[in-house]
Amino acid sequence: MKLLLIEDNPTMQTTLRRSFERRGMQVLGCDDGARALALWQASLPDAVLLDLSLPGLDGLEVLSQARAAGLTTPVIILTARGTVGDRILGLNTGADDYLPKPFDLDELEARLRALVRRTASTAPATPLWCGMLVDKDSGAVYFDGQPMELAPRELALLRALLGKPGHAIAKERLFELVFPGESQVQPEAIEVVAYRLRKKIAHTGAQLVTLRGLGYLLKSDP
Repeated sequence: MKLLLIEDNPTMQTTLRRSFERRGMQVLGCDDGARALALWQASLPDAVLLDLSLPGLDGLEVLSQARAAGLTTPVIILTARGTVGDRILGLNTGADDYLPKPFDLDELEARLRALVRRTASTAPATPLWCGMLVDKDSGAVYFDGQPMELAPRELALLRALLGKPGHAIAKERLFELVFPGESQVQPEAIEVVAYRLRKKIAHTGAQLVTLRGLGYLLKSDP
């Protein structure tokens, strides 16, 4: 199991990382919201442990943007915010489970493995468009049963466009999904990603079309 641990407390992160690595998991750690979202999109983990109190983007915003980008990875929220209202807000934002601090490590592992098992038992992919489908667990895009070889930002852009094939999506919105929290990146960078993606999907029967003043859309070849 590949686990993304998003926790800004260095002691907590070290303790959890060592514990889960001893239990045979691969653990990717991050302590910043914006970087965590980018790492999530790039690494496509099997599960995410998410703290809410993070620098940069807070945990709920990380989760909200991840779900908007089409990332369906199961998420357990770990936080000192333990009120019923906090739990409801986290679950409504897209979390799958919620464990207030302090917690028992054995219980956390049991919840984590149960969550991943439940996710794996569902249909692994949902057909989308032009022979392309998105794996529910990993977020990877497949064409004719084979994974498409895309860079993380190309993959994020394609997932966003596949959410509304045939409909224009504003460049500003796509930029937020492809470059989450990256304030140093120029808006024109989305054009570079679109150019590269356009060439990589040419064989699928889908076209990535630029609409001046509106954004981008996917349409099928006539």
